[in-house]
Amino acid sequence: MIRRVPRRGCFTVALAAILAGCTIAGPNYVPPEPLAGIADRPNSAFEASSSPALADVPMPSHWWRLYNDPRLDALVEQALAANTDLRAAAANLERAHAVVREVRAAAGAQATVEGGPSVGQTTTLGVAPSAGIHSQIDAGVGISYQVDVVGRIRRAIEAANAGAEAQAAALDLTRTTVAADVVGAYTNACAAGAQIDVAQQSLNLQRRSLALTERGVRGGVFAPLDAVRSRTLAAQLAATLPPLEANRRVALYQLAVLTGKAPTDYPAELATCTAMPHIDRPLPIGDGAALIRRRPDIRQAERQLAAATATIGVETADLYPSISIGASAGTTSRRVSGLLSSSALRFNVGPLISWTFPNRGVARARIAQANAAAKAALAGFDGTVLTALREAESALTVYVRDLDENAQLRVARDQSRKAAGIQRRLSRGGTVSGLEALDVERTLATAESALAASDAKLASDRVAIFLALGGGWEADAQP
Repeated sequence: MIRRVPRRGCFTVALAAILAGCTIAGPNYVPPEPLAGIADRPNSAFEASSSPALADVPMPSHWWRLYNDPRLDALVEQALAANTDLRAAAANLERAHAVVREVRAAAGAQATVEGGPSVGQTTTLGVAPSAGIHSQIDAGVGISYQVDVVGRIRRAIEAANAGAEAQAAALDLTRTTVAADVVGAYTNACAAGAQIDVAQQSLNLQRRSLALTERGVRGGVFAPLDAVRSRTLAAQLAATLPPLEANRRVALYQLAVLTGKAPTDYPAELATCTAMPHIDRPLPIGDGAALIRRRPDIRQAERQLAAATATIGVETADLYPSISIGASAGTTSRRVSGLLSSSALRFNVGPLISWTFPNRGVARARIAQANAAAKAALAGFDGTVLTALREAESALTVYVRDLDENAQLRVARDQSRKAAGIQRRLSRGGTVSGLEALDVERTLATAESALAASDAKLASDRVAIFLALGGGWEADAQP
């Protein structure tokens, strides 16, 4: 025999089943493991870490202090305090925190107060005489609280918190970039000054050689063609100076803007800087595991994935009813004096259950969208990790190879200097032609220029390494 259950009883049973069977909608977030077996490797050292120029020790927070340059330290602190990109990132973080407060506040009890007079007329549609126009005054208060049955509110708070943490990581990433940009601009300005100094020395030397060649032409020792070739080389050396000066000015303009100043408001003493900042010890680089823990963009991508995962739960909650518990009280009277009479008072207490059936298709479509967004966020996280490792490996390998090149260029420069010295002594004795002397001078100028460019490249490589390693955002690094 089948016994019929009253319709109201069926709804109560269904609601009880939902309350008993559902805990929190959507998947629980689990931080992902990095791809390519990185976490399972017994040794996560970088491939280039065997070079004596690198040290497998943790990178310090204030990595720019390794240069032991107080002027550079002051510029970095100025930038961390006044840079416009940092100000914008800090404002975005402030907004994210406000969103979290908004979501939390929406989860609390909501109170309403309403009231006002009204004027109306009662009609009997001609069946009886009209009651005429009457007025009444109504006032009431209400309070309601949404019961988080399936965790929609908890998932929304979780998503907002993860979004704020991602924005905090974005702020840290901006700090890292700004610090590296300041060191890079400072390095580029001084490197350009060093290259200008080398080029000017080569030009001065060539001008002295030109004067000797012209004297030899007048004395019949050298042919007139030797003087023409010497003038050509002097002009070529002079032509290298304007681009180098432009590079120095551009670096100075960038440095001024990074510290929150007008482009031309750069430190005046840097306009004549010729000594590139240098680190007199192996670079502390740590390992790949430390890189993954430290880089802010990896943390940002992981927090974005957490927010996307929580959003799935927010959308899944729309498949279930929403329950609110509330109470209201009020009074209605035709006179102000009657508002407090017992006959005018009213109250209501009870739950409010709503379940929008027609929108279940829309809810499922939004769940599918949230799932796809989470998949994209996971792919973005994996890509960020792999890109970070690639950037670090590439920067370290380039630095080590550039060191080898620099050593060979230094040998070539030293040998060219020896050859030039011997050639000048022979030229004064008249035992070599002017063309041979010119070739030696040209070789020396080329060697000097190549070594200066290599020194500048090494200075830029160091900045690229520290930027790839992602340091400089830590709390104890802030001025």
